[in-house]
Amino acid sequence: MTRLRTIALTTLFLIPIAAAQARPGDWPVWRGPRRDGISEEKAAPVRLGPKEGILWKAVPPGEGHSTPIISGDALFLTAAVPAGGESRRVLLRYEKDTGRLVWEREVLKAPLEGKHRKNGYASGTPATDGERVYTVFCGNGRVQAAATLFDGNILWQASPCEFHSIHGFCISPILHKDLVILNCDQDSAEACIVALDRATGAVRWRTGRENHLRSYVTPFIALLAGRDQLLISGSKTVASFDPDTGRRIWVCDGPTEQCVATPVAGHGLVFITGGFPDREILAIRPDGVGDVTGTHILWRAKTGVSYVPSPLLVGDRFYVIRDEGGIACAYEARTGKLLWQERLGGDFSSSLTYAAGNIYAGSEDGILHIFAAEPRFRKVAAVEFGEGIFASPIFSDGRMVLRTTKTLYCFGDPGESPAAAPENDKDSKATGSSRGTARAPSASWASRRPARGPSWPGPWRARPWTGPSRTWTGSASGT
Repeated sequence: MTRLRTIALTTLFLIPIAAAQARPGDWPVWRGPRRDGISEEKAAPVRLGPKEGILWKAVPPGEGHSTPIISGDALFLTAAVPAGGESRRVLLRYEKDTGRLVWEREVLKAPLEGKHRKNGYASGTPATDGERVYTVFCGNGRVQAAATLFDGNILWQASPCEFHSIHGFCISPILHKDLVILNCDQDSAEACIVALDRATGAVRWRTGRENHLRSYVTPFIALLAGRDQLLISGSKTVASFDPDTGRRIWVCDGPTEQCVATPVAGHGLVFITGGFPDREILAIRPDGVGDVTGTHILWRAKTGVSYVPSPLLVGDRFYVIRDEGGIACAYEARTGKLLWQERLGGDFSSSLTYAAGNIYAGSEDGILHIFAAEPRFRKVAAVEFGEGIFASPIFSDGRMVLRTTKTLYCFGDPGESPAAAPENDKDSKATGSSRGTARAPSASWASRRPARGPSWPGPWRARPWTGPSRTWTGSASGT
């Protein structure tokens, strides 16, 4: 089966709602332009490594597990930079073709929150609509969202709710029409899904979560059963919501209390993998209303179940990798038949990504595994980086971008790279960078800059950015 036909089979049963204004080569949100970890690039590098196939590399300041995003010639990344007993949460803009740091913008400065040893202080992947970049951090016990323009100036900041979790913070915003949607599952009555206005940060809708349990699932939005559905697992349930209003469409018990992996959908099914304390994969028909626990679960499985890494649906096969031991599995999507399982070794937090016929999986001990998306396991490569991999690889214009715990790499065909692409591996002060002072945007972006909206008078602390202070200082309560 050809790669193009493989992709086509998936789309017959699913219409993914592409990220807003995504152009060819863009990777604008968590899990990419289709939101499901699948790249439609016709070519992707497989001969790569810390000394091979590098177009450029850079060393971002501080630390972070967030995945980069790409819009046009801009690559964005978040990081947490130590500042005494506090942490500067920053947004970085790089040139996609050269790796040159264009600007660094402090979005938030706040004390360090408690977290799990595998979490970080900049774990949520940003999102962009081609005009603004949306970031979400935790500060002073509250969710702190922001919209930053492509010139580095902050348009608005908003704090829609408190946040309580012993495992720390990770929210990756998703975009739908004129909304920024955040999953704020947590260990308190503040647990909710909330939608903010992309232009102002005002709360447009807010839906409470019944069980008040921490989970870190980034929702998946797709056109299923004739309607837009926002799919989310965690808090003891799998649920579908109307992304325009927050109204719940259907709910299903399971698979467990806590989940992290983003769902995928296709072949008339929604696929869920999770979590803690129980591990199970569920395949659910999304055409129900109300409680569908006893009627719409088509199949279940307990082999190779992932807690943190998000799975893939490629053609007729569902791929997943277990966190501990790296047991990769392929299932027949429609039936749940296990086709193969292979122990890659190591532990995994990075999510699976597909490009040009292959699946890429990065381990916490720094090995990037590449294997074919085929009905039988076939190893393509296993590349040792010597630095942990928690972020997911992304693809753009035939290139792959990978963030390790220390380095940001861009791989591709050197014959297609800029002749003088810099290797920014000394520190973040690359030529032309501006720490704390953002550079002016290009004329094309300046002409598209949105007008700054009026202050939001409501209770959720959204306000336009007025400067010169760059740190959110709104009142906060909670731990």
